[in-house]
Amino acid sequence: MLPGFTDGQWWVQDAAAALPARLFGDVGGKSIVDLCAAPGGKTAQLAQAGARVTAVDRSPARMARLRDNLARLSLQADDVVTDAAEWPGSGNGGFDGVLVDAPCTSTGTIRRHPDVAWLRQETDIAALAALQKRLLQKAVALLKPGGTLVYCTCSLEPEEGEQAIASLLATEPGVRRAPIEVGEVAGLSEIVTSNGDLRTLPCHLPHADPRLGGLDGFYAARLVKS
Repeated sequence: MLPGFTDGQWWVQDAAAALPARLFGDVGGKSIVDLCAAPGGKTAQLAQAGARVTAVDRSPARMARLRDNLARLSLQADDVVTDAAEWPGSGNGGFDGVLVDAPCTSTGTIRRHPDVAWLRQETDIAALAALQKRLLQKAVALLKPGGTLVYCTCSLEPEEGEQAIASLLATEPGVRRAPIEVGEVAGLSEIVTSNGDLRTLPCHLPHADPRLGGLDGFYAARLVKS
């Protein structure tokens, strides 16, 4: 094992997966709920940045892994084991931010998980898009006015990314897009779309050594509730 891991000095995340949590900006002292949180990489990012984090996930086993990871990193978060789409919230009047790292087909991770191409079927896209819609609607309900929603998937499918956000914006008049600025993503203009969303591809961030280059295919959008 690499030095420092057991001591909690670092954790493992793909560079693309580390971007969505940064889109909240300064989260110090803010209340953020991380839906579908396990195994906890984004929860750890938010907690380390000073947020008061509530991590929600339906899998007891995966939530146990999240707790173990946070304990190793000496970070704290409240955790709730339940279906995020059905969770009524904490009764605190709404969160400053909601992160929806939604279950998806994971087609953006094929470079690291080639089995995805064999395990996923075309019919999975519609089923997962329906779940993503429910999670987005729940996220809006959990936000306080002025709160920020960050939605992301590790999918290349537009149904799970651009189309999901377009559908939400068409049906939720109290929600607007907060475009991502290139300066927020290390100046990588190629990963910011014309609408101000994030779209990373495996060909981005090349390196002379192919083993060290590339990003997972990710989509992320930032929205604000009025």
